[in-house]
Amino acid sequence: MTLPLASNVLPVSARRHVDVQSPSSLRMMAAKGLVPLASSDMVTALYLLTDDPEEEIRAAARNTARSLPDRVLASAFRDEGVKAPVLDYFLAQFFDHQVYAEMLVLNGSTSDVGVASVADRCPLKTAEVVAHNQLRLLRHEDIIRALCRNPSASSALLDGVCDFAVRSGVKLFDVTQMNVARERLFGPQGILPGAEGEVTAENLLNDFRELVEEKSPPMEEGKRLNLTQRVLKMSIAEKIKLATLGNKEARGLLMRDSNKLVAVAVIRSPRITDGEVMLSASNRTVNEEVLRIIYSHREWSKDYPIKLALVKNPKTPLTVSMKFLATLRDSEVRDLARNKNVPSGIQMHAKKMVNKKAETKGEG
Repeated sequence: MTLPLASNVLPVSARRHVDVQSPSSLRMMAAKGLVPLASSDMVTALYLLTDDPEEEIRAAARNTARSLPDRVLASAFRDEGVKAPVLDYFLAQFFDHQVYAEMLVLNGSTSDVGVASVADRCPLKTAEVVAHNQLRLLRHEDIIRALCRNPSASSALLDGVCDFAVRSGVKLFDVTQMNVARERLFGPQGILPGAEGEVTAENLLNDFRELVEEKSPPMEEGKRLNLTQRVLKMSIAEKIKLATLGNKEARGLLMRDSNKLVAVAVIRSPRITDGEVMLSASNRTVNEEVLRIIYSHREWSKDYPIKLALVKNPKTPLTVSMKFLATLRDSEVRDLARNKNVPSGIQMHAKKMVNKKAETKGEG
């Protein structure tokens, strides 16, 4: 099996320990966890080595992966910078471990496919974590199907999942529990297929082909108005699908949606660009959960314009803004000290930083 991940995701110094052209002794060192690596790089290297040409190395990597200390696994499983195939692999290994499984399911970089693959066999506690991740349920309907097949899932849990999914516009006429929920909520007519002309992400993308390609030119005004009117008629579930599959124009429209799950689906879209993230970080009306995802993201929080936008945004928690403020250039700090449009706590702290800098120079 060829794993869908290249060794260049690792630091240059670590790549030789997973390169099949390297001596077996070097690869075995990494497979046994003897190479000093950061937690996220350690689990990535072990994942890559589970596909090594030599069975002895593959076996060592699998054994080490299962026996890594908690401090390594917990750190890696919370890190959204770890690639999806790696997180999916470890979820398959630890789906029956309540603490690790919860970390992996809640990690936004773990794939929906990976979660669906364990949702039909995980213990009740893990099933509960999966069931409470509403965005995943609506974004990937196979997770609902899998939960409904899980013998460990309680009736109460499945009733809650199916009721939520039905109210959000999910159909799944092939799932008995969903049909029961639909009838429970809407009566006997509720189990009939939806009416013709229902606005779905699929038919919208078919009707507006320019929403598929990222480089499509902006829509003309009349067409955009038509699109907006049709999006307003979409269910939450279909909006989330559009946020995941559509282009920048679709995401820009949906980011303004009043439903938090839709906005979060936009920022979690695999097609989101740094420019869009920056716009969201600067938006004073953006949903606070969207901001939390941005400032918690390992790569985005290193991007200077995004950090500056977060510092200026009054919705960013003061503790987060203060952390980023300490990393800004002196010129930016001086501007913030004079800027009355930023949060007062930030302006005040920026003034203190400027004064302290001036005092230090004076002493010099």
